[in-house]
Amino acid sequence: MEDTSFAIHPGKQKDVDVGSEILIGDLNSFKVSKQGYEFHCDNGYVVISFVDQEVVRIVMNLEQPLNDESSVAVIQEPQSIQAEVYEEKKVINLVTSYMEVTVQKSPFRVFIKDYKGELIVADHEKGMGYEVGGKVFCSKEADDDDQYYGFGEKSGFINKKGEVYTMWNSDVYAPHNPETDPLYQSIPFFMTLRNGQAHGIYFDNTFKTTFDMRTEESNEYCFSAEGGRLDYYVFIGPTPKEVLNQYTYLTGRMPLPPKWALGYHQSRYSYESEEEVRTLVSLFREKEIPLDAVHFDIHYMDEYRVFTFDYKRFPNPKRLVSDLKEQGVRSVPIVDPGVKVDSEYETYVEGITDDLFCKYIEGNLFFGDVWPGKSAFPDFAKTKTRSWWGRKHQFYTDLGIEGIWNDMNEPAVFNETKTMDVQVVHDQDGEKKTHRELHNVYGMLMGKATYEGLELLLDGKRPFLLTRAGFSGIQRYAAVWTGDNRSFWEHLEMAIPMCMNLGVSGVPFSGADVGGFAHDASGELLVRWTQLGVFTPYFRNHSAIHTARQEPWMFGKKYEESIKSFIQLRYKWLPYLYQQFKQASETGVPVMRPLFMEYPNDQKTYNLSDQFLVGDRVLVAPVLRPGATSRMVYLPKGDWFNYWNGDLYKGGKCIIVDAPLQVLPIFVKKGSIIPEANELQSTNDPVEHLTLHVYPSESKTTYSLYDDDGETFNYRGGEYFELELQTWYDRNQLHLVSNVINSCYKPNWSKIDIVVHGLSENTEVIYNKKKVAEINAKSNRFSVTGLV
Repeated sequence: MEDTSFAIHPGKQKDVDVGSEILIGDLNSFKVSKQGYEFHCDNGYVVISFVDQEVVRIVMNLEQPLNDESSVAVIQEPQSIQAEVYEEKKVINLVTSYMEVTVQKSPFRVFIKDYKGELIVADHEKGMGYEVGGKVFCSKEADDDDQYYGFGEKSGFINKKGEVYTMWNSDVYAPHNPETDPLYQSIPFFMTLRNGQAHGIYFDNTFKTTFDMRTEESNEYCFSAEGGRLDYYVFIGPTPKEVLNQYTYLTGRMPLPPKWALGYHQSRYSYESEEEVRTLVSLFREKEIPLDAVHFDIHYMDEYRVFTFDYKRFPNPKRLVSDLKEQGVRSVPIVDPGVKVDSEYETYVEGITDDLFCKYIEGNLFFGDVWPGKSAFPDFAKTKTRSWWGRKHQFYTDLGIEGIWNDMNEPAVFNETKTMDVQVVHDQDGEKKTHRELHNVYGMLMGKATYEGLELLLDGKRPFLLTRAGFSGIQRYAAVWTGDNRSFWEHLEMAIPMCMNLGVSGVPFSGADVGGFAHDASGELLVRWTQLGVFTPYFRNHSAIHTARQEPWMFGKKYEESIKSFIQLRYKWLPYLYQQFKQASETGVPVMRPLFMEYPNDQKTYNLSDQFLVGDRVLVAPVLRPGATSRMVYLPKGDWFNYWNGDLYKGGKCIIVDAPLQVLPIFVKKGSIIPEANELQSTNDPVEHLTLHVYPSESKTTYSLYDDDGETFNYRGGEYFELELQTWYDRNQLHLVSNVINSCYKPNWSKIDIVVHGLSENTEVIYNKKKVAEINAKSNRFSVTGLV
């Protein structure tokens, strides 16, 4: 080789400069344009624009003009918000009524203050820049009091201070440990909580990105990407809920799911025949254990071909789906992206004929091994492909199926890299982009195709989609589960902060496999995990092939009764949960919330990973250790009722509560109103009897009770029921006032029982200005009619 020209190959030079950092440099010129406020620096261009009153966007590009590239995550059109410009010798100030952005000229740095003039985001010494070879980065100043949350689906405790995270969707079967990173979802968004005030940053870059929240200098954090441009948004808050509202305004919010999706789901890899599924559902109904959905894993398919059934195992899927639905049980089949290479297989032939699969730049197809063997993969970057894939789901909707489960969509491939070759080139409607750039959004684009296809096919019914992989904005299409966890107590514990951080990242509909997917569960673990599942937004029991079965009755009568009672509790709480889902669909604020979200000034909430809030007034503290019959619970400021026995506790301190196997510690804050349904076997059963539990306080409390048909999108046109209830004490009188806000939908219940908790003997109850004559002295219960 040394006798050829290879001897002078440039790669043999030791001083190659690939990877060396180039900072943006000094400001050379400034102008105002249609794009925003443009800054020409020594080594690139920066544009700052105000896309909303509380949101500023900062983009660094190496060349001019600065093309406004499309974003799969950002769906909100930017508003035309103008700032007052004040130029001084060393700085340029851009001032709006909500924030002030100061640009330092030499070296170029950006500093953002909120409407009170407090500095919230500031460039560190390095500021922004890039490396030869394509990497872009941004370095920010960190405060000692900063706490970090979000980053999507990450293992470990809730507070991400001191961690380094990579965004690269990955199929991770094992292990799932606190340091396992990356996982299946890439959501490059985080929230900073500093001295009770919150702000957020979203890095809109689909390449592999890194967030280093533990840089060598303690007063710095950095985010970077392997390619693309530096493009990020700052949300000024100032509360955690306002940050989420601002972020989800930009990236979209969860559509209100069908009620059946909120019920209990049973799954296994796999229920392998129609007979097995029918027996399963019969046992649920015989044992009177509520059930709303059964999931079909890969064994339902004909040699794992998507859009097929194996008619030997499932001889009449349409009748099966229909029979299950009559029993109140929906069928949810798995659909993976890998399409089996088979010239007699319709889906493969269509994909080849219409040029819908992923290819290399030379034109040859990418093939990878997954469950069906050698497979092709749809190019979901193409609108044409997404439309085709969505229409293909008519195979399922014609059978009566209304929900789909997307798996292996990172995309997972059985090779050394575990995914598609990054040299694959996607056709984004004429614009060529490598898989290195679009890998993280592949699952999201598949979800978009699936959800929008179902939406068109279901004739006005709400689809349900479950996904393993996603990107920022996935909440617009799908619920998320945390992937292939294990039947370990440590994984039970880890499920809580994982779901809470997904909620903080704009994904309110999430859950973990109840009981754990891999390894073997025990009866005690399954009870405790079911207790947690009652209050996680998504509630599915799922286990792997060759592991101990986890159906509710598999560990004997003792455990079965406890599991049954808690699945029943889920259905009892569905009216309350549905209200929280409605709120999430409107505001982006999650159903399952970390305590800091409601108590940002309480430092004791900043690292609480083992308890959570459901809405703003219900606190749940699952038992997370084998053999434990009590646990410590932190109650934040306020007065809290023990849900089970009515004991009242003063907040702002830790208490130890009894929690034998049959008890999940639940606390309801004074000043709350909690609706509960009668016993149900599925959401298909009408709620005929509603009970409102009132926990009154001295100050006025307002609660909105919401209901709709739970199946269609008619609520968007005003077909819903909403009742506002106010309650307060006035001396020795408890006042309750109800007001129907909207009655365009009529609920099934005709009366409401009201139970008042903590009511003293000498207190009169005044309902709608009339004294309530008949109150059960033992239960403090009375009934009202005429509300519907």
